[in-house]
Amino acid sequence: MPRRTNLDLDLVRAFLVVCEQRSFTRAGERLGRSQSAVSLQVRRLEEQLGQPLLSRDPRHVAPTEQGAAFLPQARRLLRLNDEILAGLGADDIEGEVRLGAPEDFATQHLPAVLGSFARSHPRIALTVTCDLTLNLLDRLSEGALDLALVKREPLGPDLGVRVWREPLVWVALDPELARRDGPVPLVAAPAPCVYRKRAVAALEAAGRGWRATYTSPSLAGQLAALRGGLGLSVLPREMAPDDLTILSDDLPRLEDAEIALLKARGTPPPAAERLADHILSALDRQRSQAGGASPSKARAI
Repeated sequence: MPRRTNLDLDLVRAFLVVCEQRSFTRAGERLGRSQSAVSLQVRRLEEQLGQPLLSRDPRHVAPTEQGAAFLPQARRLLRLNDEILAGLGADDIEGEVRLGAPEDFATQHLPAVLGSFARSHPRIALTVTCDLTLNLLDRLSEGALDLALVKREPLGPDLGVRVWREPLVWVALDPELARRDGPVPLVAAPAPCVYRKRAVAALEAAGRGWRATYTSPSLAGQLAALRGGLGLSVLPREMAPDDLTILSDDLPRLEDAEIALLKARGTPPPAAERLADHILSALDRQRSQAGGASPSKARAI
């Protein structure tokens, strides 16, 4: 019978933290180990798997193609380990975790994720705050949040660990709104909303004028305005309701949306680390099951 190799979960966890931090030094700070010790752990894991998992240079650490493929599997390994310990009563982690997230992403993707976490970790209390990305970043820097899911530009600052990517689309009740002369009527959240910024930048780059016809921080308020025919807006494709129309013509193309997970400075409490690992694993599974972002039911023209 051939000898089987058993993966060391401490090595797997070190690999995940290095990928998240993009730095052996910062990973060592998180894990309470030296930079050289973390580097050695990753090399031992690479030897076990017989694959290079990370590309390294003095300024940059990133997963190789093999490392990127191993990432979701590594998260599943650790999640299963944690679930087994929790089920046997060996998980004594408790405390409160304060999570921030954009309202649209929280509404669409987080209920099942947070529900399963709460059932698996009944001794951890969750407090969730929905707000605009820049407000969440402020609260995170002030220490008012432990974790935050934020919207980021694909080519912008390297904020956190990317957990989701999906197409953005223009939507409206009446497609004629995009074809009329004059400024484009825009329904959006107030500045500094990332989607508002993306819509305005795309229109101005295309030489199209615009005016804000309805401004609301609430997704429900924006959808009500769209259904009332007050204008058009930008939404993730899978969040476009089936009674609105996706506008594929007459408007400039939009870059994909990205959601990233950030942690507060310093060493996060164990409960926050556990929730972060759960979110990463759960959203990995959602993406793999959907094959990427799921198609919207909205009508497209």
